[in-house]
Amino acid sequence: MPSFRVRFLVAVWAMFACSAVTAADMYGKVENGRVSILYSDRQPDDKGYVLFMKERTGQITLTRRGQAAVTTNFQPTGQNAPRVVPSQFHGHILAAAKETNVEPALIRAVINVESGYNPQARSHAGAVGLMQLMPGTAQRYGVTNRLDPEQNIRGGARYLRDLKAMFNNNLQLVLAAYNAGEQAVIRYGKRIPPFRETVEYVPKVLSHYKKYRAADL
Repeated sequence: MPSFRVRFLVAVWAMFACSAVTAADMYGKVENGRVSILYSDRQPDDKGYVLFMKERTGQITLTRRGQAAVTTNFQPTGQNAPRVVPSQFHGHILAAAKETNVEPALIRAVINVESGYNPQARSHAGAVGLMQLMPGTAQRYGVTNRLDPEQNIRGGARYLRDLKAMFNNNLQLVLAAYNAGEQAVIRYGKRIPPFRETVEYVPKVLSHYKKYRAADL
């Protein structure tokens, strides 16, 4: 099968065309402080790209800013499909979204990538729970039990709300700050820090966010 590549910046969802894609893996890297995405059926020649999602299929429909808006439509397979929100968390997500004016789809996408909806999840860095709150973040937002799903989701949503205000609703920077800390984003000139984990994290959450919005989950 001939190689098919589409390069675009997540910030503007650039490029013009609509093309069919079959079994294209997703690679990402930071270029000039923004995440650059490459869809390819083989490892890119540019070693700066790292693989973070495999076998994306479906239609790609992308636009350059200032031109007619069109949509992106991927049909995810296997582990790339968005997890259905467990019913015990659904109400907490909606309540936190209403309180903070943060889209439920964004909260769900963060939970999906952060913990896979495991309320007992713990990271080596000390983050805990569904939205992987660090101790300082939990204290800042009044979370006394990070393992409690309701408190954890509310605290994470409040943090997303404040990051959206801090970075003028730029979701790339919001998510970069959620992963690496707002000071890291500021230190790098309000650009995505060139940390491998963050470079992979931002487009992964954005991908799930778009799928949750499209599915209205």
